[in-house]
Amino acid sequence: MEYIYASLLLHSAKREISEEALKNVLNAAGITADEIRVKAVVAALKEVNIDEVLKNATAMPVATVQAPAPAQQQQAEQKEKKEEEEKKAPSDEEIAGGLSSLFG
Repeated sequence: MEYIYASLLLHSAKREISEEALKNVLNAAGITADEIRVKAVVAALKEVNIDEVLKNATAMPVATVQAPAPAQQQQAEQKEKKEEEEKKAPSDEEIAGGLSSLFG
């Protein structure tokens, strides 16, 4: 990843992306450059129009997730509360059983 970042930095500074320049940027960042990776990145980027790639990358739509509308969210919360209250309330049979013991 840092090799690509270094390449983008060189590109934005309008410098040639060469092995020597890439190594210098990486070394300045405190990263020990791997010769094989440096050569591979420079070779791969020779045929790439970086400006075009960046233009297309920023033009891609980003999917967004919309939060539920406040009214829908409030209805869902009220429904949950009602269900919880129903679970907590004693059943008719429990009430009848308790009252019958008073008159038994």
